[in-house]
Amino acid sequence: MRLKNKTALITGGNSGIGLETAKLFVAEGAQVIVTGRNQATLEAAAKELGPSALALVADATDVPALEAAIKKGVEKFGKLDIVFANAGIAGGTPVGGTRLEAFEQVLRTNVTAVFFTVQAAVAHMHDGGSIVLNGSVISVLGNPGYAAYAASKAGVRAMARVMASELSPRGIRVNVVAPGAIRTPIWGAAIATPEAEKAFEARIGRTTPLGHIGEPEHIAKTVLFLASDDAAHVQGQELFVDGGATASPAGAPIFR
Repeated sequence: MRLKNKTALITGGNSGIGLETAKLFVAEGAQVIVTGRNQATLEAAAKELGPSALALVADATDVPALEAAIKKGVEKFGKLDIVFANAGIAGGTPVGGTRLEAFEQVLRTNVTAVFFTVQAAVAHMHDGGSIVLNGSVISVLGNPGYAAYAASKAGVRAMARVMASELSPRGIRVNVVAPGAIRTPIWGAAIATPEAEKAFEARIGRTTPLGHIGEPEHIAKTVLFLASDDAAHVQGQELFVDGGATASPAGAPIFR
């Protein structure tokens, strides 16, 4: 088991990529602290994850609540070895149709909260640990309507490189996993009905070189790699997990 006797913190660990990663971490021997905003989904996650996990209500944008949750998790499981700053939101912010509050909420959740998650965690972290931030292909694709989201995820990449410089003296690695389109609840209205979900996934498949939407386990396994000793000499990197959408877009089925 690659994470035996390790303790991990996963924000947004009550659904989607965060929950899939938590399940994989537990299977690999880790004790996992998961945080989120929804009490019901956290309780369900705790039941699914079992005694090796602690699920705590803490909005990532509420720094005191997050600090308190981390302290409680460390009291139960010991100092942290791994942090997966996964919590984030999407949100459309088209030019000409966006309120200031909506734009700032995306940045507050996806950039500011990520920084303070790391800041709160490193005070309780072993030297030689691993931090993984959740980025996105949207940071480089220029998708219409997602200015705030794209800016936030580009900010995550830049921030990770600075953090890597600052934390290297402690042997703490900081890297980014950048998912493409993954089958998770974040898509909201796009998958509101079975028919809409099929149409959405078909469209994604046509624009992805490998021909299909990604699964949460694809990201979880990449985070496991970055969190484990298998990535012991990987520092300050961004790893795209997108079926080739950013590197080889001309290979997508739509162009064949």
